[in-house]
Amino acid sequence: MKIRLESQEDYLEVENLVRDSFWNVYRPGAYEHYIVHNLRDDDSFIPDLDYVIECDGRIIGHINYSVGSMDYGDEKTDAVVLGPIAIHKDYQNLGLGSKLIEYTLNLAEKKGIPFIVVIGDENYYHRFDFVSASNYDLYLDGTDTSEECPFFMIKIFDESKVKNKRGIFFNPYVFDVDENDVDEFDKKFEYREKLVLKGQLGV
Repeated sequence: MKIRLESQEDYLEVENLVRDSFWNVYRPGAYEHYIVHNLRDDDSFIPDLDYVIECDGRIIGHINYSVGSMDYGDEKTDAVVLGPIAIHKDYQNLGLGSKLIEYTLNLAEKKGIPFIVVIGDENYYHRFDFVSASNYDLYLDGTDTSEECPFFMIKIFDESKVKNKRGIFFNPYVFDVDENDVDEFDKKFEYREKLVLKGQLGV
């Protein structure tokens, strides 16, 4: 097993991996593989934090980072966001996602990135020292700023770069997708049925 940078030759294999990992998990079908596809050509993409896990010549994990924005009202600053991250379903619960996250977070710190935000399961990301961003009066766009938003978290490398005032985080625009565009993109992949399942967002 090795962790290495994604190459152009990996693109389709990675998109299939991401698609399979997220299919029918958060919604019927998936958007994440389309986001990964579009990110590579977007200015927000951080190519030197775009990594895969390879095992026996097969890609079984992928992670990327991109640059969103933190709006403090009177000014905006860059804010790096982790994800999507995907691990092949046959290799989940083996600690490989943790290895990939820890490896790339170390690289992010060495690059001088002051903090990383993530949207996900707080019970999972707390192990990497992510904490609720509301502890720093930082909130995800579209959420209630009067309440804690536990699934929007932050890991800080440089406390001096976190402003002591309310901020609203906005994902890169490439994260906003049109379902019709996703459906058209999906035609290049093997057909899979979209299912409404208990536990999906809004279900």
